[in-house]
Amino acid sequence: MKRTFFQRFIGFSAIALLLWACNPGQAQESLNQTEWLERADDFQDKYELEQMVVLSRHNIRTPLVGKGSVLSRVTDPSYQWFQWEDPASYLTAKGQRLEAKMGSFFREWLTKKGFTNQYAAGNGKFRFYANAKQRCQLTARTFADAVFPGMTPEVEMKVEFDKMDPVFNPQITKLPEGFTEKAQKEISAGMGDIDAHVVSQYKLIENMIGITRSPAYPDTTSFSQYPSSVGFKLNAEPFMNGGLKMACTVSDALVLQYYEEPDARKAAFGYEMGADDWVNVALVKEWYGDVLFTAPSVAVNVAHPLLQTMLSELQQDNRIFTFLCGHDSNIGSVLAALDTRAYDLPETIEKHTPIGSKVVIEKFKAKDGKEYADIWIIYASTSQIRSESAMSYSQPPVAVRLQLEGLMENADGLYLLSDVENRFAEAINAYDVSL
Repeated sequence: MKRTFFQRFIGFSAIALLLWACNPGQAQESLNQTEWLERADDFQDKYELEQMVVLSRHNIRTPLVGKGSVLSRVTDPSYQWFQWEDPASYLTAKGQRLEAKMGSFFREWLTKKGFTNQYAAGNGKFRFYANAKQRCQLTARTFADAVFPGMTPEVEMKVEFDKMDPVFNPQITKLPEGFTEKAQKEISAGMGDIDAHVVSQYKLIENMIGITRSPAYPDTTSFSQYPSSVGFKLNAEPFMNGGLKMACTVSDALVLQYYEEPDARKAAFGYEMGADDWVNVALVKEWYGDVLFTAPSVAVNVAHPLLQTMLSELQQDNRIFTFLCGHDSNIGSVLAALDTRAYDLPETIEKHTPIGSKVVIEKFKAKDGKEYADIWIIYASTSQIRSESAMSYSQPPVAVRLQLEGLMENADGLYLLSDVENRFAEAINAYDVSL
């Protein structure tokens, strides 16, 4: 039986975690690999880059919850969480600086490919479009300004500021009879008991935050005591109740604290943490997102408007660069809907959709007139994030090539563009025939 992206990633995540823990040095080698930037001479002779379509996650934000939330209830009162200067869920100053560095790298990349000199306000060759949430709009604004400094290109916002644009809102927009049962069966078949997969990660986080010394103790001794379940409502995001939701809130806050707090031990509330420990911490929030958004029926539902937008951009004759900025749920659901093979991401504690990561579709034209596509996920390594190091051709972000199940690559690792467009069309059509 064919395994879905959801099932493959679930099985793969545990293997990837083990490999990282056993041999983190091997992952370091890939950071210096710039094949994706400096392709072989014969590749340059055969193909010309025509277009890029980028789907980005926003950069570092504050936690989604503030004071008095579950964080304070399950944490030892003597522990001090990072003192954020911005409201909950807002892009931070560091997130803005990091996005500017990524934008500067893209400017260098696009300039080398002859793209930037084609920019002119209103000519439609470049498009920057983001969800109306502050963290997405400011990420896109910062990126656009870094690509075109001093030119202030338009960043589209389709709805009221700080609201959810339907294109980027991972909500269930069709809930026919039988959908919930089918989706829950897919989730159950893919991973069984939701909490069992991350029970050791629960224990790690519980020890870090001192849950047995928290105000919630003794009523709450472990996230595992609250069985997790998933539900669906029309025109709302998939939702979860139980321990995984609680643990995700803490996992998310710890990861963001680690990115912002220069003192790694302080970020871990005094614990000595290795790279594998932080991968385990981050795995909880990523697991939460994958359970909610990447089951096949759910992915094609919540990603439907974004899939339509991305395919439309790929087929815009005048467009040479598109930047779409949303959330990790957008990237996760789009890649699942496209049936992307499971992948491992080196040099990051977030192994699936790192903060600020970008899915990049490159469109090439060959000398014989045929069009091809290559797909990457590009992101700053954890060390680049924590140190705020510059990103350039000589110090690039990390890139991992993404592969689509069932599609044949040519000798240069490229897909026929028509095959990729057909995969988008299949995922879009699945929205109507999912039951």
